[in-house]
Amino acid sequence: MLPGFIDQHTHGWGRGSFLYENNEESLRMMIEDQAKEGVTGFLATTFTDSLENIHQSINAANEVLKNHNKGTKLLGLHIEGPFINKKYKGAQKEEYCLDPDVDVMKGFIEKCEDPHLIKLITIAPELPNAKKLIEFCRQNGIQVSAGHTGATFEEILEAKKWGVSGVTHMYSAMTGLHHRNPGVVGAALFDQDLYCEFAKQTGITVRHEVFNLTYQVKTSDRIIMTTDCLGNGKQKEPYYHARRNVHFIPHGNQLIERFADGTEKIYDLTDYNSIREIELSYIDSIKNMLDHTKMSWLDVSKITSTNSAKYLGLDEYKGSIDVGKDADFTIITKDVNLVATIVEGEIVYDCL
Repeated sequence: MLPGFIDQHTHGWGRGSFLYENNEESLRMMIEDQAKEGVTGFLATTFTDSLENIHQSINAANEVLKNHNKGTKLLGLHIEGPFINKKYKGAQKEEYCLDPDVDVMKGFIEKCEDPHLIKLITIAPELPNAKKLIEFCRQNGIQVSAGHTGATFEEILEAKKWGVSGVTHMYSAMTGLHHRNPGVVGAALFDQDLYCEFAKQTGITVRHEVFNLTYQVKTSDRIIMTTDCLGNGKQKEPYYHARRNVHFIPHGNQLIERFADGTEKIYDLTDYNSIREIELSYIDSIKNMLDHTKMSWLDVSKITSTNSAKYLGLDEYKGSIDVGKDADFTIITKDVNLVATIVEGEIVYDCL
């Protein structure tokens, strides 16, 4: 029995995609389906998009939080962009990348019916006016991560003084480690306090050996596991996945995955067991990680729950098993197969 998994960076999962659908129903589907993978709490994560669409995302979260939804707890929002570096945008939309702007951020907060709805924001700290925005976010209780950034080693260490506490999807969409120019990666490894958030550990985006090296340097005290899933089953247009070198093609109630050699795999979007194979789930990412990196169950609990709860300021009632804390539990077998997911004392998913 582990403290419930927390996924602080997910755009979609299973039958719901906050990215592609951006509505209340997408969040409700994510709430139901995340529980099937052992996740007890998550941050619905926006994309670099028009301000109108980001406001729509906030409104959807406002509405969903008005009701009890059985399943994974929607803990708040992670705003990924629009204040990111165009050169390191990755899959984000370049036309919507903006320089940091406190007034725009105030507009996001004003849309929130709960003033603490936004828990985390990803920013490129080397951009103009970043210092002012980062300080504003921290004054309003919003954690700040550096991501989609071309910052130098020195700029990250300076941004830490302003309030940056970690990096988004370590190694991806940031300046890498060079022996003369250590970059964002070098700063994250060098500074003992900075947290390294990892997207799901497939071994493709970040090789297992590189994750293992990071774990040896940072230890389980400064690593946070997320999925960064998109909810690819809900794509409306054909989509090329650069890392996997495949094309996804929507086709009615099916999604076709076309590989470089022309072969195809077809997913049935009416069958959850088929949908969940489109992307790597949270629990399967942990299983993958443990196949390549030796760690204790205490270490696992830190990187899947405790660290994220601390990072987001939720550790008073989330992230560990203790008297007085929320009864959020992920119950698994020793070979990391899910048995049950319990959220605030309620069994929301049971495999038995």
